[in-house]
Amino acid sequence: MVKIKKENSSVDLGDVFLGLQKEMEAALRSVRRNVRHPTAKGNISENSWRKLLTTYLPERYRVAEAFVVDSRGDISEQLDLVIFDRQYSPFLLYVDGACYIPAESVYAVFEVKQDATKKQLEYAAKKAASVRRLKRTSISVPHAGGRFAPVKPKEIIAGFLALTGGTRFCSPKELSRFLESLPNSGRLHLACILQRGSIALGTGKNRKRTVKTFPAEQALIQFFLSLLSALQKVGTVPAMDIQAYAASLRQS
Repeated sequence: MVKIKKENSSVDLGDVFLGLQKEMEAALRSVRRNVRHPTAKGNISENSWRKLLTTYLPERYRVAEAFVVDSRGDISEQLDLVIFDRQYSPFLLYVDGACYIPAESVYAVFEVKQDATKKQLEYAAKKAASVRRLKRTSISVPHAGGRFAPVKPKEIIAGFLALTGGTRFCSPKELSRFLESLPNSGRLHLACILQRGSIALGTGKNRKRTVKTFPAEQALIQFFLSLLSALQKVGTVPAMDIQAYAASLRQS
């Protein structure tokens, strides 16, 4: 229950997110215990994380399971969770129930699993690399006084989300070491293992990598705040060159 301090009508945000984390853990544990089919179990877990981010992220961000495509027709692997923009990259494609999102509109991608293992995180890094290799166009944006120059696309945020994982591999020291060992193409900035803790990799002064680790009781709130901070640093995705996509029609 959210605690309200009557004397100044303030809300305890810590309690709000800790309560939310307990709800998430209970829901994912229930799925783990009661759903036997691996695909169904995975789908329900993914939906829980997508619902969470859809509810709490600002309206400018959308969340979906999707493939990412570029103007050349190259495509990523299927991604459990894509955070994307609909203002400057205004279209989505749906083919046989699958969603395809233009590379320009992507802010972040996440892999979702029940357990965090080295194999699963390596798989998440591979998926992140499949998105980052895609071409992203960028054009100027008109405004009342002229035009904003084209935005240089920034690195796409990537991460991993799970309920639990082994105590040794998911210890702050071991998990940090593993994440820092990944190549730039498959870099994972964020990892949240609800029952173990969360971790955020960033860049400090002189472009030196920074590592922040958080305990299990703060895993969800610290992951969410780290994600918001990373999204703020990205700013706005580039305005896509729609004509570059239209060129594929002229070539077919």
